[in-house]
Amino acid sequence: MKAILIKGGRVIDPKTEVDDILDILITGNKISKIDKEIRKNDAQKINAKGKIVCPGFIDLHCHLRDPGRPDEETIESGSESAIAGGFTTICCMPNTEPAIDNEGIVNYIYKEAARANLCRVFPIGAITKNREGKEITEFGELVNAGVRGFSDDGDVVADGNVFRHALEYSKTFDVPIFEHPIDKYLAQDGLMNEGFVSTRLGMTGSPVIAEEVIVARDLLLAKFTGARLHLCHISTKGAVELIREAKKKGVKVTCETCPHYFFFNDEVLESFGTSYKVNPPIRSEQDRQAIIKGLRDNTIDCIATDHAPHCQAEKELEFANAPFGMIGFETALSLIIKELVNKEKFDWIKILEKLTVNPAKILKEKLGVIKQGAVADLTIFDPKKKWKFTSNTIKSKSKNTPFLNKELIGKTIGVIVDGEIKYYTED
Repeated sequence: MKAILIKGGRVIDPKTEVDDILDILITGNKISKIDKEIRKNDAQKINAKGKIVCPGFIDLHCHLRDPGRPDEETIESGSESAIAGGFTTICCMPNTEPAIDNEGIVNYIYKEAARANLCRVFPIGAITKNREGKEITEFGELVNAGVRGFSDDGDVVADGNVFRHALEYSKTFDVPIFEHPIDKYLAQDGLMNEGFVSTRLGMTGSPVIAEEVIVARDLLLAKFTGARLHLCHISTKGAVELIREAKKKGVKVTCETCPHYFFFNDEVLESFGTSYKVNPPIRSEQDRQAIIKGLRDNTIDCIATDHAPHCQAEKELEFANAPFGMIGFETALSLIIKELVNKEKFDWIKILEKLTVNPAKILKEKLGVIKQGAVADLTIFDPKKKWKFTSNTIKSKSKNTPFLNKELIGKTIGVIVDGEIKYYTED
């Protein structure tokens, strides 16, 4: 394998707190040297001047629809979309058809990911068989097969006793439970956030308490069991406050939010655009500001995409019948730059830790770091590059995004996974 030399990039590594103009030499699958002005004539050179070089992004929450819905996404097309967005590792949720609830499905995902040979794909196993919330899956079998955590994803395990035992089993294997905190009875098939805007539009709303009551329950169970709990796509002020207090009390909880929860408020639903229909719903401006505050004070550990592809025909249904979700791999970086870096003035160390080292810690993977001897998973991006997100440029098989044909800022130009260049463009 030919050595790779990345020249003159602004190297930012949150774990080692490096932020400097440096060269990086990659030999084999490892970072072999980091210094000023490295010379190696026979290396493949990447000019990173004016670009940021950081650890590869890690997405803890995405949907690849494979097996079951190859018309919406496959593991290969999802991986192509991920690396175009700067992600070197992604965790796929188990709401597939069939669910990721047995060793055979886990093996299939790893086989397809190896065939695509693009980014790392880690499956998240189902907590209960067929995600029905009744009988816990074979955790030991699934962990041995390679799952990195457990979730029933879009379905909360409503039975508190079942969820308690799931937490206890997960503690045995030292893997987190990924919870999608929405009480379906309180949500009452809500189409958007319950509030002033939903009332004005005459749409059924999903109240913030639907999220917060599950967050509160699960935090108490996590404290009781001592297990690791990861709360997915947090969207409300109350949920952030509950998590903040739980962390102060030593509860083993981590959480994520998604770009659409700090970028939009529920007024965007006035367009009735189905690409804005997500679950949990885009919340109020007060909630949006609370999410930004939670990111700033580290209550929120990670930024995940909740990449949720759907075919065009489904998203073109009337709003009430269209499925929830938007694609997110390829736009996440741009939304982070526009809202958090340029507008809210977050520093790069804080932003990148939520995309790299923090997710790596939750997965207990030796990733998310730039240092000599570390695995060479790197993302190179231009934070100032303006570009248009069009149907011709989208790598995902699905196009359900509110950013179609919109000009964005900040673009991935190179991705290296395990020492190999998987994506590179000089455009």
